[in-house]
Amino acid sequence: MRFVDTNVLLYSVSVATADHEKRSRALALLRSVDLAVSVQVLQEFYVQATRASRRDPLTHAQARGLIDLWTRFPTQPMTVEILTDALDIRARHGFSYWDSAILAAALALGCDTLLTEDLSHGQRIDGLTISNPFL
Repeated sequence: MRFVDTNVLLYSVSVATADHEKRSRALALLRSVDLAVSVQVLQEFYVQATRASRRDPLTHAQARGLIDLWTRFPTQPMTVEILTDALDIRARHGFSYWDSAILAAALALGCDTLLTEDLSHGQRIDGLTISNPFL
């Protein structure tokens, strides 16, 4: 199972010309059946996709509809265990807390791959492989 980071979701709704290829790739990925997300990723998506300063903000209803759609994937809730695991990952690897929480969620769901452009492609963290789907 592959865990999807927020940037994949955001590219799927981008109308920026510069993001055309990434949008196509993100949309193709989101048609897969082997994906997982977390409540944190969905929250980050909502905040970023609807912010007024965004070039192409989504309405609340549009963002909510997408979130409802994406919860068809296994969705890791934020729990005390995810929090403490994220703190441990941060201490061991030096990532930001937010990246560490995404890693902790992916590991909790048993994912083998994290799809993100925010970390180093090919890096392995506690058995999880980081893969930049936009390379």
